Amino acid sequence: MGLSKGGRGVDQRATQVGDALRAAAPAVLPSFLLCDFARLADEIQRLEAAGAHAFHLDVMDGQFVPNFTYGMPIVEAVRRSTELPVDVHLMIDRPERFVKAFADAGADALTVHVEATSDPPSVIQQIRDQGCLAGLALNPATPLTDVLPHVHDCDLVLVMSVPAGFGGQAFNPVALEKLAALRSYRRDLLLEVDGGIDPKTIGPCRAAGADLFVVGSAIFRQADYRLAIEQLALELEKAV
Repeated sequence: MGLSKGGRGVDQRATQVGDALRAAAPAVLPSFLLCDFARLADEIQRLEAAGAHAFHLDVMDGQFVPNFTYGMPIVEAVRRSTELPVDVHLMIDRPERFVKAFADAGADALTVHVEATSDPPSVIQQIRDQGCLAGLALNPATPLTDVLPHVHDCDLVLVMSVPAGFGGQAFNPVALEKLAALRSYRRDLLLEVDGGIDPKTIGPCRAAGADLFVVGSAIFRQADYRLAIEQLALELEKAV
């Protein structure tokens, strides 16, 4: 895709990334939570060759969620290894403290949880000021009404089909209702879904309106990444 990297070119870069994701949709975004970090550059090359359109990084702080993953150095390493969009999901408390750091590390899209901040509009604007696409995420137990007041300020909304914090959880169909409602509410919104996405669940998510599909186990626990992504893409085609 060859997105420009020179200076962040704040508005231009965000526009490029948004256009690229919309053009790729429906798009599978491998989630690096289960990748082999000892061979990160090789993993990225394999995933690019397999047809990935962007990469998803789950950042957990051990406070907002009970698990802990990685921070800016991994985002920087991914950024150095690919020109594809880098989509960073901040599962952290008070994410406004780290927006600039993750933007500087190379994130193209930054998504924060509506449950993790007392002032979503301010954080959304802070993300946009850094030249990133701004997203809001919500957990399965969080009512859609917590997000709706901010939907027109966002570039994307990430609907969690599992509680944030761990990989490999089972899909909760409440996500389908939320995706459909959000798609009706704003037609041009990028809709992302994360949690339990596999060949059985990806089609219903697409039918409900999702554009971007975060996939972990259904790719990284398969021997052949290309075959795994092709199987997911086939199910997406059936759902159209």
